[in-house]
Amino acid sequence: MPTAVQTPPAGGLLTAEVFAEHFAGRRVELVAGRVVEVPVSFPKHGKVCSRVAQFVGNFADAHDLGHVVSNDAWIVTRRGDDTARGPDFCFFSYTRLPKGPLPEGLLPVVPEVVFEVRSPTDRWTAVVVKMLEYLAAGVSVVVILDPKTKSASVFRDEDRQDIIEEHQELTLPDVLPGFAVPARKFFE
Repeated sequence: MPTAVQTPPAGGLLTAEVFAEHFAGRRVELVAGRVVEVPVSFPKHGKVCSRVAQFVGNFADAHDLGHVVSNDAWIVTRRGDDTARGPDFCFFSYTRLPKGPLPEGLLPVVPEVVFEVRSPTDRWTAVVVKMLEYLAAGVSVVVILDPKTKSASVFRDEDRQDIIEEHQELTLPDVLPGFAVPARKFFE
């Protein structure tokens, strides 16, 4: 469960930019202007993340579709009481983030696709809160991979949840046309 690691000076809230400047390289997120510690993941979690990067990254490269980003790179999901989350993996089409080198610091747009891998310590309520933040920020599709059940839960704004079981193929035709991977492959 995440815990607060720092209170902003004089009780104020941090902006995403100040947060990024002071906390780069740390296992934290910014939630409603406050810094929250993110637990370190175990190797099984990392393995699933690497499989996502492999499958989606290879597909995006082969079709020259966009940028793939992993390693909890922060994306801003809310302004005002700024929130910057670190998804396990995300995809930005060249339409949202033009081809070429990525800019330094926080990116000016949100990705089309976010993948989160549920850790054994993650409560579904916390995972759902993050998923709703991503969708509210403009992410088109959020995929939550659950190693325990070897399934993928796929969420889109104003759509019902799709649950992809291990024997079914995960497809994302609205954001990655032609992409198809059996769900079990993410957990092998």
